[in-house]
Amino acid sequence: MFAGLPELGISNGEDLKETLTNCTEPLKAIDQFQTENGILLPTLQSALPFLDLHGTPRLEFHQSVFDELRDKLMERVAFIAEGKDEDRYTKLEELLEKSFPLVKMPSIQPVVMQVMKHLPKVPEKKLKQVMADKELYKVCAVEVKRQIWQDNQALFGDEVSPLLKQYIVEKEAALFSSDLSVLHNFFSPSPKTRRQGEVVLKLTQMIGKNVKLYDMVLQFLRTLFLRTRNVHYCTLRAELLMSLHDLDISEICSVDPCHKFTWCLDACIREKFVDAKRARELQGFLDGVKKGQEQVLGDLSMILCDPFASNTLVLSTVRNLQELVGQDALPRDSPDLLLLLRMLSLGQGAWDMIDSQVFKEPRLDLEVVTRFLPAMMSVVVDDYTYNVEQKLPSEEKSSLSYPSTLPDAFTKYLQENRVACEMGLYFVLHITKQRNKNALQRLLPALVETHNDAAFSDIFLHLLTGHLTLLSDEFGTEEFCSAVFDSFLLTSFSSKENVHRHTLRLLLHLHQKVLPSRLETLVKTLEPPKQSSDPVKELYTQLTEKLEAQKKSPPQAADAPSLDLGLHPVTVS
Repeated sequence: MFAGLPELGISNGEDLKETLTNCTEPLKAIDQFQTENGILLPTLQSALPFLDLHGTPRLEFHQSVFDELRDKLMERVAFIAEGKDEDRYTKLEELLEKSFPLVKMPSIQPVVMQVMKHLPKVPEKKLKQVMADKELYKVCAVEVKRQIWQDNQALFGDEVSPLLKQYIVEKEAALFSSDLSVLHNFFSPSPKTRRQGEVVLKLTQMIGKNVKLYDMVLQFLRTLFLRTRNVHYCTLRAELLMSLHDLDISEICSVDPCHKFTWCLDACIREKFVDAKRARELQGFLDGVKKGQEQVLGDLSMILCDPFASNTLVLSTVRNLQELVGQDALPRDSPDLLLLLRMLSLGQGAWDMIDSQVFKEPRLDLEVVTRFLPAMMSVVVDDYTYNVEQKLPSEEKSSLSYPSTLPDAFTKYLQENRVACEMGLYFVLHITKQRNKNALQRLLPALVETHNDAAFSDIFLHLLTGHLTLLSDEFGTEEFCSAVFDSFLLTSFSSKENVHRHTLRLLLHLHQKVLPSRLETLVKTLEPPKQSSDPVKELYTQLTEKLEAQKKSPPQAADAPSLDLGLHPVTVS
């Protein structure tokens, strides 16, 4: 416990033991030891007997004086470090040299750690000693750890790795949240709120102003993104940079070539829309990538691959297309739309670019603009034509039925092109949000085959299940249940466990609205096989328990006359 005292010429317990072993008069020896090693203040000697009279142990007195002096010394260390003296760090280094032998002594350790914390460069030898001792390493300040980490990537990786895992777990848990809502979903929290998350704050603190550590974290994120294709690493890449931006860490922001682009995109994500002014700014950054600096495109593509960024870009695209339909204009005539597609394409190609190390913007298939988008707009026009037709007086109505098939170009590009597919999926979300049952029933079967099975991704299914709550009453019809379950969700639930989970989430939320005969079939179909994961089994158990409880509670109609006046919801346009 008192290791290091002899190095400083201070007696310790061993010295006292030796003195008492070799002396003839123990009491005199103890008295002399106290005098030599007590507080060397002549005026104090006469005062100590008064403490004895009051029954105050010498240890208690010395301990209180020690604590007071230690606190004063720590305050003084901070004061010197924050001062303007040119030799302030020399003073601290000298103090460190004197105190470091006592670093293992619990009562002195805080002082040593305080000195190290305030030294911009702790001597290498001391850092190695701290690093070699697990207990010391654990208690040293993050400022000291940064100096250790910057030359020990493996050790830094060990510290960062659990945080990155935690981040992914939290993001994936949010996508499977039991709360289904169109208003409060995965994309609801503002960028600033997201940056207050535990992992982002911890990583920001670990990095501080250290560019080397920031670069290491980015390298970890790129490597993990490559290894897993998990887009949440792209979100963290953007959130981390913006967290440092919030703290005004210019040492890092000024050297990250993606800073201004990310800052501008962050404002768009906050507004959930890319306006014309910001679109021009973003285009300026993309066009400004100089020759020889093409590697920046790899990081820009990662930032655009962040689901929050692509969500904003696609929502802006859908809004843009709506305006074009209203103006009788074609997609190829809209520079804003073409820029949005360019950024979407760059984000969608992030993994390929980083994997191949070929830093070149992917070419956008022009037929997406000339064939796919017009096909998508024709679906809007079909719907509009049908609705207008329904409002005509009966004598002017034709025998027009709602179209059941889709244009070939629409289904073809949904399957073959990832940018087209992303827009097609958001178009489905858009019409669901509008409670457009007819259009949704027409489109859902087309989602069974999409590029990279994107329609069965957690992000899309999370949004779709939330949006379907707006059409909850429609689940009382066989036709709508058939479109949602038979034509889409049940086509892959047995091979894709995540689809099974999302289907159960939807039923947990809407089971009271589902046609009883259909619900019974669904419950049998969705029973998890033995090899299913715990989350699927838990959801299924929750659903069956809810249904059992519902059966046991007596129907209200038996107790009271029905108050249903036969009124049906009226849509007010």
